[in-house]
Amino acid sequence: MLQNNKLEEDSNQNPRVTWEGCSVLLDINDGDRLVFARLTAASSLKIGNKNFLLQPLIGRPFGSLFQVENGKEGPFLSPLSITEGDNVEEKGDCQINDECKDNRGLVDNNTAQSLTGEDIDEMRRQGATGDEIVQALIANSATFEKKTSFSQEKYRLKKQKKYAPKVLLRRPFTRSICETYFKKYPARIGFLRVDSLSLLLSMANVSAHSDVLLVDMVGGILTGAVAERLGGTGFVCNTYLGVTPYPVDIVRMFNFSSETCRRIVQCSLTDLCSTQNETSVQIGQAGDAIGTDNFVQEEKSPLCSESMDGTALSSEHGMLDLMPETSTSPVTKACKTPKAGEKASQEAINLWKENGFSSLVIATPDADAWTIVKELLPLLSFSAPFAIYHQYVQPLATCMHNLQLGKMAVGLQISEPWLREYQVLPSRTHPQMQMSSFGGYILSGTRICSDDQPQLK
Repeated sequence: MLQNNKLEEDSNQNPRVTWEGCSVLLDINDGDRLVFARLTAASSLKIGNKNFLLQPLIGRPFGSLFQVENGKEGPFLSPLSITEGDNVEEKGDCQINDECKDNRGLVDNNTAQSLTGEDIDEMRRQGATGDEIVQALIANSATFEKKTSFSQEKYRLKKQKKYAPKVLLRRPFTRSICETYFKKYPARIGFLRVDSLSLLLSMANVSAHSDVLLVDMVGGILTGAVAERLGGTGFVCNTYLGVTPYPVDIVRMFNFSSETCRRIVQCSLTDLCSTQNETSVQIGQAGDAIGTDNFVQEEKSPLCSESMDGTALSSEHGMLDLMPETSTSPVTKACKTPKAGEKASQEAINLWKENGFSSLVIATPDADAWTIVKELLPLLSFSAPFAIYHQYVQPLATCMHNLQLGKMAVGLQISEPWLREYQVLPSRTHPQMQMSSFGGYILSGTRICSDDQPQLK
């Protein structure tokens, strides 16, 4: 009865609107700072030296824009319509014309601004809004009118970020989560870039109603991406070597429903290979020559550790700030979210042993790819695709060579994704000045039947 109530509640939940206990991605000042937070009545966000309650964000649609305003009880987050937020950009775009201005005659000697800090504090005490302070700074600048339209817009945005910061409420999904982690802490997700992640899922043919076998040692971003693409169908089986599952804390940020979380299971390699061969059984035991201790140590490494770096959205700390210096305040205990990664049932394990998995996806940046592939490949059904990610090419080259020698797969290829971002602005469209030059490597192929391989029973 309780499970039926949970399913009914999930079905009635509007995924386009925030609710109490959901995870959100807060984009402050157009990407200057990114914060993962869990919305509760008591959760707060620190901007500058002020704390702002996140309660106004509950019940708002994703994509809503908020601006810091000064009220009688202190600063607060006020909803801002998109049209109001775009007025500044539209106003700046209208000023872009063929002017005969340049900045050669401007000297930065800190004498152009006549408005002092005391004057700004007095305006705040009188209840002036951030936009009013920005307009006052522009009016009291002796060099603003002499600047080009581009310089004026840059000056306006700089002051707006300081005196009237804006917060964009974003929905956390695969792309936004991956881009956020890759921008700030790429080592936590094994330097897995968003285009590499999408190529990894496509090469493994992850689609609806698939049973996908995973080895996720990148914090759970791969598990969440596969579950999101399955859309509540099929199963995601996250396997591991040894006795301790690899952490998948990032899955909590996806706001999956109870039905989707129920389809994310974990199963040790020992249980999956118990009827295959005895060598696979010995792999899962501690102290084996394969180096199981190294994998257990990986679970304690800063890559995915919750206790060392706080990457998880724990119920005690409802906020994760992806900045070099953490500037968020602890919040009260948030609402419970559905837990993903329960142990797979024996019935499902027996079915996978009989029919095999439809896809295999591996992301083990700090482990030997061939050691894992040779144990997991027999678990795939024949003609099933697989894709392996690694941040270096040599482990994948060794794995590819061994697969060719053993005649275990066909269509083997190593891909290196390449991504270039463009700035798209009026009269200023060009590639970004700085871009990522490295996104890892992906080995893909298709499993085939061979006389030397153990057969699925």
